[in-house]
Amino acid sequence: MPRAGAARRYAKALFQLAQEAGTVDAVRAELNRFTDALEGSQELRDVLLRPLHSAAERRAVLSGLSDQAGASDLVRNFYTFLIDQRRLIDLSGIREGFESLADELAGLMRATVRSAAPLRQEQLDKLQAALSRKVGHDVQLVVEVDPELIGGLVAQVGDLVLDGSLRTQLTQLRASLGQQ
Repeated sequence: MPRAGAARRYAKALFQLAQEAGTVDAVRAELNRFTDALEGSQELRDVLLRPLHSAAERRAVLSGLSDQAGASDLVRNFYTFLIDQRRLIDLSGIREGFESLADELAGLMRATVRSAAPLRQEQLDKLQAALSRKVGHDVQLVVEVDPELIGGLVAQVGDLVLDGSLRTQLTQLRASLGQQ
């Protein structure tokens, strides 16, 4: 079972090694490609994540995949270490942690935006600019459509949550009418 604390520690260790080598962007790209491949293939997950296969078999499969992808020695060694430590299951969390550290280094923050309906590009551009001004960093939007919001949107950047959803406004109105 994945553990967030372990994933953060492994992500931080990989990030520090990549930063020392000056290969943060390249390692990020390799990590994304492999994680996407793993998440997209049940057969690959079965081979690499199930205890039915020995560590040697998993390392052999991983070596073949690394050869095909042209993976760097740093990433190859990292994957092998994860197999030996039985932590390859944490790879998605490790990727998230690594991306967060890489974004922080680049002065970029991610904002998760949930809207009741799809937003037009003009709206996204205005929202991105407003959030960037609010937090003082460049912001990259991750947009999700959530019809349960009824209308409006909810934006979260780090610990800051801006809730302009109709559902929240109705809940607040109901609470204020109940107090009168």
